[in-house]
Amino acid sequence: MDETLYTDPSTVSIWPYVIYGVLAVIAVIALFVFLYWLKKRLMRPELVGMTREQIAARWIEIRKTSQMGLMGAKLAIVEADTLLDSGLKSMMMPGETLGERLKVACYKYPKLQNVWWAHKLRNSIAHESTFQISTREASRAIDEFEKALKILNVL
Repeated sequence: MDETLYTDPSTVSIWPYVIYGVLAVIAVIALFVFLYWLKKRLMRPELVGMTREQIAARWIEIRKTSQMGLMGAKLAIVEADTLLDSGLKSMMMPGETLGERLKVACYKYPKLQNVWWAHKLRNSIAHESTFQISTREASRAIDEFEKALKILNVL
């Protein structure tokens, strides 16, 4: 038997294999993290006219206004509706009105169907001078507008 071809298993170190294994796991994790980041980055729609920072700042003001009694809540609903419209416009969503843009957007974002109730509430506030809402309805409408902006990934 040739002595040069035989290696004693007790003298072989496993550390290089352990190190390569750990490096491979780290590389795979890093790859998944990068792909997740890239997907989030590419899924964000391009905005024209408004930045996400401007939308976020305006949303904070709307939230503050909504806490100022029923008149503040009504104003906040109207402003939130306008902000949603601005967000859809900045995404270049086609349509002349928010209703038309929402119809188009609902094809790509089916969960936007939930904001129709809040939009109709806004229309009632804007067109009926004696329209009354409860604090609970106002809060729910504001929450629906916020969800819609998050679904669109603009907030």
